[in-house]
Amino acid sequence: MVGLGPGSSEYMSLRARKAIAEAEIIVGYKTYVDLIADLIDRQEVLSTGMTKEIERCAMAIERAAGGKNVAVVSSGDPGVYGMAGLILELLYRDDSYQKVEVEIIPGITSATAAAACLGAPLMHDFTVISLSDLLTPWELIEKRLHAAGSGDFVVVLYNPASRRRTEHIKIARQILLNYKSPQTPVGIVRNADRKGQDIILTNLEHMLEHPIDMFTTVIIGNKTTTSIGGYMVTPRGYSI
Repeated sequence: MVGLGPGSSEYMSLRARKAIAEAEIIVGYKTYVDLIADLIDRQEVLSTGMTKEIERCAMAIERAAGGKNVAVVSSGDPGVYGMAGLILELLYRDDSYQKVEVEIIPGITSATAAAACLGAPLMHDFTVISLSDLLTPWELIEKRLHAAGSGDFVVVLYNPASRRRTEHIKIARQILLNYKSPQTPVGIVRNADRKGQDIILTNLEHMLEHPIDMFTTVIIGNKTTTSIGGYMVTPRGYSI
């Protein structure tokens, strides 16, 4: 399991690059495979589209059980909304596959990549919530948003909007406004550390005036988060 980070090779770990180079087979979502096209040489590539995660992982396990060195690639970190959990669930469901050796190679997440683009908004406690209800009931997502707001966490929103899901980000903002000031700093980063990167620093009141889609990570501050020299900063609490 290889974490690619944001997608640019310069933000990929040396271990990740080595694993890809050593692999006989590379398995991944087509968009993620395309991100490492310059690292693919002799390897066989098995890719599928969105919503084919179970089939993709099953292919990888089958090849690995057959003795192949397989690299399953995920953007960001494979253990954060990635394929690591699904691979392990499938692998240990079948006794015949339990001899397959697994290594999980971490990567820079969208949360930390976007945070670095904005400054230092994650210097104190934070939570990450995906607004996609494809695998999680929306009622549970709403409950988690209320919990994050009442706990005054810095909130990182993954999958904030898509062509089909245009209302979720509006509802999420309204929920958080129950607990946070409209002036709370908000960072909106599209394509963090990729081509076409766009960074916007705004606030909770005006955040919906800016484009937000599936390539966007939204970071909403807590009560202490501020803007310093054009950077979004959540103080850690040091006396200075």
